[in-house]
Amino acid sequence: MTRTGRSRSHRSKKKRITLALAPLAAVAVAVPLMNPAGAATPSEVSADCSADSDKLENCEFVDVQFKRDSLGPNQRVSAVTDNCGSTSTASKTFNVSTSVTRTIQLEDGFTAAVDTKLGNSFFEIGAKFSTSEINITRDDKTTTLQFSRTDTVQADSIGFFMWSAKRTDVSGYLKATYKEAQDGGKVFFSPSEGATSVHVFYPQILRNGTPDGRLWLRNVKCGTPEASGLLNSTRALRSEPGFGEAGENITDVEIPLSEIPAP
Repeated sequence: MTRTGRSRSHRSKKKRITLALAPLAAVAVAVPLMNPAGAATPSEVSADCSADSDKLENCEFVDVQFKRDSLGPNQRVSAVTDNCGSTSTASKTFNVSTSVTRTIQLEDGFTAAVDTKLGNSFFEIGAKFSTSEINITRDDKTTTLQFSRTDTVQADSIGFFMWSAKRTDVSGYLKATYKEAQDGGKVFFSPSEGATSVHVFYPQILRNGTPDGRLWLRNVKCGTPEASGLLNSTRALRSEPGFGEAGENITDVEIPLSEIPAP
């Protein structure tokens, strides 16, 4: 009888332990379900804004500061004309061709179409920076500069045209408002609130429709490392120094904007 009593007592304890653990397991399963969604990271904000995600109620560019007449990259905009070996100057005709468009500097591959919430914000912000002298390209429209010009290539030199577009550089940050709360909030930023690392470059267009900028004729002495590098490369493979910054073997002559024909 003693054994029987012990056996019943042992089974009863097992049942009680099982019943006591069951509610705890249920609570453990429920805990992850109650965790709120994590806050959107800066990279997620920029990705959602770029894609015009359905998760967004709105995305906007907040401007903090701006710089007018910011010069863009130095571009070679004509073919190289060779006057090497000659002891006299030569009159050469150059076909000059380039274009300007609004660009966004945030991260590689970042875009924002005109018909997105963010694209519309870029457009609206740009309206603040037009002046009586210049318009600025607020959407992703391309404005072309294309004409022929006869100019002088120096003796024993190569010649070509260079261009640097004038732009209004507006810097700030992205502000995204989500439809659903994340980690207790709906508004998140990229890279952070008050930052100035998102740049929107608005090309400046003169009232006659010509892109504003600096155009210059560059002569490079033949037989120099600079000339050899130019003759053995394509436009896309070289980064050119700016106006007056190329060294003693190179002569730069600026062309007045009044001499650039309107489109």
